[in-house]
Amino acid sequence: MRAVPAPKVWVTGLTVGAIAAVVALAVQADKGTKPSVAASARPSVSASPSASAQPEPSATALPDSSGTGRRIVYSLGEKRVWLVDASEAARRTFAVWPGTVDPAPGNYSVSLRREDPTTGSDGVRIEHIVYFTAVGGVNVAFSNAVDGSSPPPADGAQTGGIRMRTADGSALWTFGETGTKVVVVN
Repeated sequence: MRAVPAPKVWVTGLTVGAIAAVVALAVQADKGTKPSVAASARPSVSASPSASAQPEPSATALPDSSGTGRRIVYSLGEKRVWLVDASEAARRTFAVWPGTVDPAPGNYSVSLRREDPTTGSDGVRIEHIVYFTAVGGVNVAFSNAVDGSSPPPADGAQTGGIRMRTADGSALWTFGETGTKVVVVN
């Protein structure tokens, strides 16, 4: 017995039905719970003599007076960064480990980027380095440790590295192109 090809109407009907099912499932999925950026896991802290080395994700709301437009916002007090798009939406926020040298509150811009791993002033291998200022001859930049570890407290060293988890470092690297505004708040 020879197979008879299906009529075009029948095939079109199946296609339309499949598309409708996918759309219905997408709408249902969109109504479900959504993970928030703030719900991401906290960075782990390597063994150190000081518990203050661990950043505390105490706030997730974008700080008042943090500027406008597309920008990176860094809160000294919260030890937290926000990546804010042009529509004023904070697309990502995460806790960081600041170095021993803090930039003054104010407006800066990304001046230099270095993707390749290098050794930071504290001896840790780092990557995704996004420089935005210098304080007293110490470069201040965002970066992440290549091995994903958190830096131990610096013993008297002048360090300007603002460290973050690897995934956060990759996100900031992608977002923080040369010229991107950086707003530092208290």
